Amino acid sequence: MSGSKKKNIAVTQSVNISPANKPAATFAIPSWAPIAIMICTALLYSNALSNQLTSFDDDFYIVRNPFLKDFSLEGIKAIFSSFYSSNYHPLTTLTFLFEYHWFGTDPFSYHLINVVLHVLNTWLVYKLAERLSGKQLTAIIVSVLFAVHPMHVESVAWASERKDVLYTFFYLLSTLAYLRFMEQGKKTKHYVICLLLFVASLMSKSTAVSLPVLFIVIDYYKDRKLSIRSLAEKTPFFLLAVVFGVLNIMAQSAGGSINNIAATLGFVNRIFLFTSAISAYLLRLVVPYKLAGMHYFPVLTNGFLPFEYYLSLPFIVIIVWLIIRRSTWRKELVFGSLFFFVSIFLMLQVVSVGSALTAERYTYVPYIGLFYIFGQWVSSIEAVQLRKAILGIFSVATVAYAAITWDRISIWRNDYVLFGDIIEKYPNVYFGYWMMGNFEKVGGNLQSALQNYNRSLELDSTFDDSYYNRAAVLDAMGNTRAAITDYSKCIRINPKSADAYNNRGWDHFISGDTVLALQDIDSAIRLKPDYYEAYNNRGWIYTLSGRSNEAMGDYDHSISINAKFSKARFNRAALKGNMQDYKGALADYDAIIALYPDDNRAYYYRGITHLHLSDTGAGCKDLQKARQGGNMDAAAMAERVCH
Repeated sequence: MSGSKKKNIAVTQSVNISPANKPAATFAIPSWAPIAIMICTALLYSNALSNQLTSFDDDFYIVRNPFLKDFSLEGIKAIFSSFYSSNYHPLTTLTFLFEYHWFGTDPFSYHLINVVLHVLNTWLVYKLAERLSGKQLTAIIVSVLFAVHPMHVESVAWASERKDVLYTFFYLLSTLAYLRFMEQGKKTKHYVICLLLFVASLMSKSTAVSLPVLFIVIDYYKDRKLSIRSLAEKTPFFLLAVVFGVLNIMAQSAGGSINNIAATLGFVNRIFLFTSAISAYLLRLVVPYKLAGMHYFPVLTNGFLPFEYYLSLPFIVIIVWLIIRRSTWRKELVFGSLFFFVSIFLMLQVVSVGSALTAERYTYVPYIGLFYIFGQWVSSIEAVQLRKAILGIFSVATVAYAAITWDRISIWRNDYVLFGDIIEKYPNVYFGYWMMGNFEKVGGNLQSALQNYNRSLELDSTFDDSYYNRAAVLDAMGNTRAAITDYSKCIRINPKSADAYNNRGWDHFISGDTVLALQDIDSAIRLKPDYYEAYNNRGWIYTLSGRSNEAMGDYDHSISINAKFSKARFNRAALKGNMQDYKGALADYDAIIALYPDDNRAYYYRGITHLHLSDTGAGCKDLQKARQGGNMDAAAMAERVCH
């Protein structure tokens, strides 16, 4: 029988047995221990509450996420019916929507919710381990390791990884509901609750598709025979898993995240990438070394991977052999190992997604299986002195893990610390320098940004975004000719970059070449038909070229795509003013002020327009409003015409 079938006889009572032979069941666990674990977890992760939002996905998912700007029923419908940034996780986005509505981009709330979810997940892990094993000591060990392990920091301290802690919350609840379904006579209400929680987990992150397979693993552990009936009850779960799996593939494809990095390394090397990823996760379970925000694919040397990648295969073979040859404890080993493998399989780059070979956040659920093996082993030790020694080592390791975790939480404090850490761990990989360049560019440190982009391109001259962002820096520094060169290199690598065409077109226009400018912006619009900025740019070129009707058409199109884009409204209003359509211009300025009531330029130009319409009272009122906002042109005009 497995450890899950043993009775936990003396957790609440003592037995008069000599210390040398005292069985493991006499180990007393105080009733307040789980609450203490949750409190300590909250204190440990309180360090994350002072973290900022980073430009490592937080900008996409929170700061610049268009789905967070529409707090309405239609906006919520759009969240559930759309892909965004290569993902489909509408429930996660919904939590961001409410936070954005109430707190804007204040990072505290986003980190607080993540920490709360991690604390709740720690409690659920405790309950799951207790239900599976019937042993409080196992539950304590598993939940403590889950709470403090440094590999879990990324899932909690990274604001946009809300999807990890949220899907896990529903994933664990669904698993507990499944255990109750099995244990309490397979009641329909427990089945329905389990299924609904699974849907919630899938809507939080598609990684939850592994749950139906995990249920089969739990059946094995609980000695439930595999049968047509047991499989039939899981059919709705598998169907949902397939649907959300397809949705995820569609989202990844639409966002361009599915790539052929692994395929370019060759079939044989892909086998070793697979085993090396598993090996890395197993090694970091015990010794969390070289932790970083990104762990990259290796670089081939004469067609070969670094030597240690080839060692990973015999390492895995030895581990599997040790599990198989065990006559005792085999069931615990097999269950924990399958729990790990089933829940991490999709993250092992079988289908190559992104530029990371492994990621620390991928272990958030899978490590529960490996923690469980250790917890059950400690619970089975009958020799008191040995058990005390093991628990002593475990306590020291827990403190060490907690210290590393506290430090790793601080690494996610802001962009500068995070990207600096990535560069320190991977000094010969382009990505950290590119991200640091982005950070410096946003901060206005153009020279530092340029140096980081230069280094990024020295390490990888095929990364189009480095050329694109370096071109933007060169633009800001006034070096238009060099910027055009970089945009051109970006386009050669990525001919579908509408942004590069649009920006190069604008630079051509600044350089005096209207023909090339229009050719590039036309290309941008062909690639991206809803590119409202490009329509506005082309409209401005048409305006200055005297092609007023074509310009008006482009401004109209830009505004029809994005009614809140004030640049196009300003340009259209100016064009209408030049065409002496002052009432039309006035309507545009009214619309701008309705959207942006603090825009003193709009008040200034609307005031001028009122004056053209001989409405001096309204004109002077707008000029005074603009002057109060610091517009010196409005102040000068008011002095001349308003008395």
